[in-house]
Amino acid sequence: MTESSTTPSRHNIHATGREKLKAHLAVLLFSILIAGSFSFGGIATQLIDPIALQALRYALTVLLIGLLCFKMGLSLQWPKEPWRFAILGALMAVYMVTMFIALQFTKPVATGAIFTLMPLLSAGFGWLLMRQRTRPGVFLSLLIAATGAIWVIFRGDINALMAFDVGRGEMIFFIGVLCHAAYVPLLRLFNRKEPPLTFVFWAAAATFLFITIPATPRLPQVDLLHLPSIVWLAIVYLSVITTALTFFLLQYASMRLPAPKVLAYGYLTPTFIIVIEGLIGHGWASAPVFLGALVTACGLLVMALLPD
Repeated sequence: MTESSTTPSRHNIHATGREKLKAHLAVLLFSILIAGSFSFGGIATQLIDPIALQALRYALTVLLIGLLCFKMGLSLQWPKEPWRFAILGALMAVYMVTMFIALQFTKPVATGAIFTLMPLLSAGFGWLLMRQRTRPGVFLSLLIAATGAIWVIFRGDINALMAFDVGRGEMIFFIGVLCHAAYVPLLRLFNRKEPPLTFVFWAAAATFLFITIPATPRLPQVDLLHLPSIVWLAIVYLSVITTALTFFLLQYASMRLPAPKVLAYGYLTPTFIIVIEGLIGHGWASAPVFLGALVTACGLLVMALLPD
């Protein structure tokens, strides 16, 4: 049997048993850690340009992962098919930049609503790139989870939901969401069985290079020697936790689960943000909002139990 005939089936073989459970736990942890980045990042971006913050974040990530590769004796020689990492880096950079550009024109709640389209879009990319098929039950559970997530995002306010209007900011962020939706299935498609750490290094390095394009005119305005400690804490958290560690988690899960199931856990991110904000003293959400979170959790539980 030829390679071309076996490739589609290879990308549609998913984990079972203990490996499947570990993959679901990995992407659940991914969602929690991403939620923490919103709280840290939200505080830091009040004190530093957000695009410059992203550049510093990825610069530190590349440095740390490079040192770790050196310590572990892993080669960082120029990778085979480097275009893979250029594509991954460009997609992630577009997602990061469009998020902050969009927030100049619209509110976070609106970008959150657009974000809920990501798992469904990823299901489309999974089919287009690797012929991954989404079962009707999984698709229905995604819709249920998305409904709960939207309820949480709009804080249980039906009037705010009805007043939602798609404008310039929403369309800009939709481009970024499309890029991120394609990113997850491409992690599996582009995997050539390299050591995970070297894969992370080249993907982060490519993202850093693309991020520096919009960040270059902003970085000279940053006074690195006099940045508040909370900004450095945010940079370290974003670099180590929500870039390096979450990439490992995302890659681990994407190699074992279909793309829409991996991204579906993003629906829990608004709920985790609310919990974290409450724990750090920024106030708790109302009971109806947590009811929406329960709907999301139930939808995801059903999705996790359904066959891939």
